[in-house]
Amino acid sequence: MLLAAIWGSSFLFTRFAVLDFGPLPTAAVRVAIAAAFLLPLVLLRGHGPALKKNWRRVFLVGLFNSGIPFACFAFALLSITTGLSAILNATVPMFGAIVAWFWLKDRPTGSRVLGLLIGFAGVAMLAWDKATFKPDASGVAPGWAVMACLFACVCYALSASYAKRHLTGLPPLVTAAGSQIGATLGLALPAAWLWPAQAPGSRAWLSLGVVGVLCTGIAYVLYFRLIESAGPARALAVTFVVPVFAVLYGVMFLGEAVTLWMLLCAVVIICGTALSTGLLKIGR
Repeated sequence: MLLAAIWGSSFLFTRFAVLDFGPLPTAAVRVAIAAAFLLPLVLLRGHGPALKKNWRRVFLVGLFNSGIPFACFAFALLSITTGLSAILNATVPMFGAIVAWFWLKDRPTGSRVLGLLIGFAGVAMLAWDKATFKPDASGVAPGWAVMACLFACVCYALSASYAKRHLTGLPPLVTAAGSQIGATLGLALPAAWLWPAQAPGSRAWLSLGVVGVLCTGIAYVLYFRLIESAGPARALAVTFVVPVFAVLYGVMFLGEAVTLWMLLCAVVIICGTALSTGLLKIGR
């Protein structure tokens, strides 16, 4: 619950930051702060040699597991609500099941295939209301924002399967810190090119500090501790609780509206995702 509460707040703080920084600089500063927080922990634990030996693979994971997704969600939050983006983020395990099916040959059972169909039906229902590709007041079309969120989820899924195949046995803290360093290096040049002409305000900087240290650095430590103590299947359940907190924060601090249709689609997506990952089973 604590991890879900922390990750749910990342959408709120990213929303505050992106209005001043823009999508790419927001993502770049976030991962840079997380890298600065996590790297000393790696060195203190004596994992420096492991990071040095596996830096290429870990850095690549960081680009797809942090750099690109964070930039995509920052872009999306210019146009759609934090709650909607968090609900779309809940499809990550569903995309993960598909990638594992084709890449790792982890063939799903009948109930998991049904879950995939239900989950994508929920996404289609939710996206239909935002299907317009005409820019709104923010200058970003809601349709492109939804597509950016889904692309980010695909990146998360690809990085998870890559890590399972190529980074198994590596200390989780090394993967966490190295991925943030890799994401920082990957985003540095485009972020510098697109750095805002007007200096960002103190609220934007504070928001990035919180999202970098708390929602990325500390959250990674909590997540990997959870995997160790409760197992990956139970740790995965945090994905379903994150939208609850994100929607709550959006209503409380941004005055965002939550529609009945949005909640219905969220239930469909979460049920489909639970089935597709095997957390929820039908029959034996």
